[in-house]
Amino acid sequence: METIKKNLNTIGVALVVLALIGMQIWPHRKTVFLVMAVVGAAAIAVYVSLNLASLKRSVSRKSFLYSSNLLLVVVLVLAILVLLNYFLSRHNYRLDFTEAKLHSLSDQSIQVLKNLKKDVQIKGFFREGNYGRSKLEDLLKNYGYYSKKIKYEFIDPDKNPGLVKAYGITQDGTTILESGGQENRITASTEEDLTNALIKATRVSKKVIYFLEGHGEHSIEQTEDIGYSFAKDELQKLGYEAKKLTLALSETFPQDCALLVIPGPQKDLLPNELETIQAYIFKGGRVFFMADPEVAPGLAPYLSRFGAKLEDDVVVDTISRLFGGDYFMPVVTEYEAHEITRNFRYATFFPYARSVEPVEPKPEGITTSLLGKTSPNSWSERQLDQKQVTFDKDKDKQGPISLAVVATVQARAEEKKAGTQEAAGQKAEPQTPEKQGKEDEKKSEEINPEETPVTEPKKEGRIAVLGDSDFASNRYYGLSGNGNFFLNAVNWLTEESDLISIQLRTSSPRTVQFTPSQGRLIFFVSVVILPLIILILGISVWLRRRSL
Repeated sequence: METIKKNLNTIGVALVVLALIGMQIWPHRKTVFLVMAVVGAAAIAVYVSLNLASLKRSVSRKSFLYSSNLLLVVVLVLAILVLLNYFLSRHNYRLDFTEAKLHSLSDQSIQVLKNLKKDVQIKGFFREGNYGRSKLEDLLKNYGYYSKKIKYEFIDPDKNPGLVKAYGITQDGTTILESGGQENRITASTEEDLTNALIKATRVSKKVIYFLEGHGEHSIEQTEDIGYSFAKDELQKLGYEAKKLTLALSETFPQDCALLVIPGPQKDLLPNELETIQAYIFKGGRVFFMADPEVAPGLAPYLSRFGAKLEDDVVVDTISRLFGGDYFMPVVTEYEAHEITRNFRYATFFPYARSVEPVEPKPEGITTSLLGKTSPNSWSERQLDQKQVTFDKDKDKQGPISLAVVATVQARAEEKKAGTQEAAGQKAEPQTPEKQGKEDEKKSEEINPEETPVTEPKKEGRIAVLGDSDFASNRYYGLSGNGNFFLNAVNWLTEESDLISIQLRTSSPRTVQFTPSQGRLIFFVSVVILPLIILILGISVWLRRRSL
């Protein structure tokens, strides 16, 4: 009985601790562990009541005071650690020490996450043992770090057949993103797929991009090397809709056009087509011109009115030999400061290109910018009839050579064409000063300043002019940064800078080469000698203490 009386406190504390642990491991048996905790608390209370006199004597001793101070210090340290851990969990900071930043998100993804306005629910349907789950979970933790609007959960399809049927899941590893009634699903676990799916799920409508045809341009339906089917597929991944447009057969310009792409016409556009495109640009439209050398000569004078000067030349670049190309595939590795080339660190190759430069002086209402230039080892070949291409300092232009120019065009009212009234059967009457004065007076009486609607300013037009169209064809789209450059230009023209094409990150191999002798030396030092020294020191210390 005396033994139980002395150890009743230990028994009570053990019961309470076991009850708390048990409730965490087996929450469905909470009642049993709750009873155990109550019994433990009762045991502690009985111990205090039975040993009250001895406890009072212990409190008055100095050893108790020292022990109390020590206990108080321990409690305070634990409290500080808890508060510090809570603060860091709320305000954590991630660091990625890998050289290629393999565990970090791209700047584009981070920008997309910071611009989220609505919550995004992400449901990953993964069976147990699917290795893609851990990869996606790590990626989603990164996404959640940059935006609190990312909410995600993982669902086992085998254990949740109701949800599988409700969402129409037919493949293991399907991830569904929902936001504001919009839904998008993917089966891959890469950053590019997830970010683009995030953009699609949060976007209200798709923007339509038209590709002009009828003049020998690259076709988005053509899957051969010269086609643009790869570019079309990538645009659709970013949430765009790509369509073909035959402007010569169309009476009206499509109202849903967010961007018109003219991918390397081999023949000149018709005058009415050029007028329609000009009116579209002046109304705030966006056009992407890609003009190859020695074809469609009418584009050069037409584009000069928008501040882009197309030269009648071919760019020769000797440095392209280092990349496995010929002299007629100029390489651009240095870019000018612009939204298209911001954080762009990849080389772009332009097979058989012509130079494009800003017009000086610039036309009124137009702002132009260079995107990139070739190396100093290049030149603008102006003598196109030669079989042997050599640099002639008197006729050719030494590099660097500009290959791409972008321009913003101030929106303006549509200009009336001469002879419009006559074509409509309405003869213009000559205006006399008296008649003009009466008409002005009549107009001033009809217009009420308070009722005059306030018109919003029109958005600026944007154009991009490149001296090559083959760089975005199926043959060269995946070459280095060609596809990324094309998409970046499209995104700037359509004002969708958050849409991205993320370059795959790869880790560089880190290996050290040893000779057989060096390998044996490292083995004996690390595996034999160092442990043996520690063993000898330990034995000597033990023997010395034993002899004291």
